[in-house]
Amino acid sequence: MPLHDIVSPGGIIPALKVNGKKQAIQELAARAAELSGLNERVIFDTLQQREKLGSTGIGHGIAIPHGKLAKLDRMFGLFARLERPIDFESLDGQPVDLIFLLLSPEGAGADHLKALARVARLLRDPDVAHKLRESRDADALYAVLTMTPSAAA
Repeated sequence: MPLHDIVSPGGIIPALKVNGKKQAIQELAARAAELSGLNERVIFDTLQQREKLGSTGIGHGIAIPHGKLAKLDRMFGLFARLERPIDFESLDGQPVDLIFLLLSPEGAGADHLKALARVARLLRDPDVAHKLRESRDADALYAVLTMTPSAAA
């Protein structure tokens, strides 16, 4: 399933420089606020609250921080490829270098879960993950994220 309905070309960060999980979440919250018009602090606090429930590092170098926001009217995503992998307290203990931020409207129960599953499935695909790690510019990363499943193979 393509993700072009969630992430825009402007929502791609090809080489994010961060030293840790908190800084990564801060940087992503800042970019999300810039693109969505929502309050950066509200986004950051929402993501931090979710991380307190358990890490959104799903393993294989991938993290999907996510949350629901009252003032959001549609699902919103950002993707970042980190310049250097960081500790994200992932389930498998591996450092993270691919992060997909997913924000959903407060009432998007099942849709939020479906979007999370769609992102996780895509990023866990070894071919897709390899292409994302090899791509160096935003356009190439966006193309990998939004291609149709048959083209991803």
